[in-house]
Amino acid sequence: MLSARKIPCLFDLDARFRIMDQFDGYQQILSLASPPLEGLGPVSVTVDLTRLGNEGLAGLVRAYPDRFVGALGSLPLNDPGASMRELERLHGSPEFVGVQIHSNVCGRPLDAPETLEVIEESLRRRMPIYIHPWRTANVADYAGETSSPHYLWQVFGWPYETTIAMARLVFAGLFDRHPDATIITHHTGAMVPYFGDRIKAMYDLFTAHGTDRAAGRLAHPPHWYFARFYADTALNGGVHALRCALEYFPPERVLFGTDTPFDAEGGSRNIRETIAALDASGLSPARRQMIDEGNLRRLLTNRSRET
Repeated sequence: MLSARKIPCLFDLDARFRIMDQFDGYQQILSLASPPLEGLGPVSVTVDLTRLGNEGLAGLVRAYPDRFVGALGSLPLNDPGASMRELERLHGSPEFVGVQIHSNVCGRPLDAPETLEVIEESLRRRMPIYIHPWRTANVADYAGETSSPHYLWQVFGWPYETTIAMARLVFAGLFDRHPDATIITHHTGAMVPYFGDRIKAMYDLFTAHGTDRAAGRLAHPPHWYFARFYADTALNGGVHALRCALEYFPPERVLFGTDTPFDAEGGSRNIRETIAALDASGLSPARRQMIDEGNLRRLLTNRSRET
């Protein structure tokens, strides 16, 4: 993993502000960086870490409202009860525009009952959920190995993680129970836009042969649900990948995002290249405005009505 000490934006506000000032009108939504807090110790530790992290984010939003639109709160998902209590607290705090979860909880899938219950409570409270991928080198590429070399676990493993998390929520029937769910996926929806036709073709095949156990349990064919997610514009492969995502997701379900400060320049490269990719994507002015700010403002308005 990258050392936080080598990324000043993670701890030095002046460094962060210098980068932000390079881009006119640029503001951020804050979240805690990886690793997921639920994997850092026993419940007694992770609950306290989560509260401290969330309080820190809220303090920054209050202190710099012109810089930070809001924050995504974290939850100690290794303790579902504590997660419910923290979710209730975040729901009552105007600094938080939603919650961030990761693509698995200490190796358990998001459709595990104890985690799914927390996710559904967030949706009942109309708190948007942001899914960030998480996978380590300890998850091997092949069954005969014990680790993944060359950062393959992150370069390719993270998009896979997001995609599988999306699929597990689809087949858990989440969107049938919560048709207005706001679940935002990182890196332009990961693998889903590129494999959209494959998702449809394969599940049509499984249904035709009677081997898809989800057939009849979901209100729609499986492929229908994947475009119900939201996607940020954090680059998964430059303008070509962005165009693929923009063709796949409805225009009201794409949000500006950059993944800063995780680039070779400490933050500015991701912002600059995301803006350049959007400039080159051929979007109409109206649709570009939706992605740059309009879609987020709509979600923030819905959030403020709830609190």
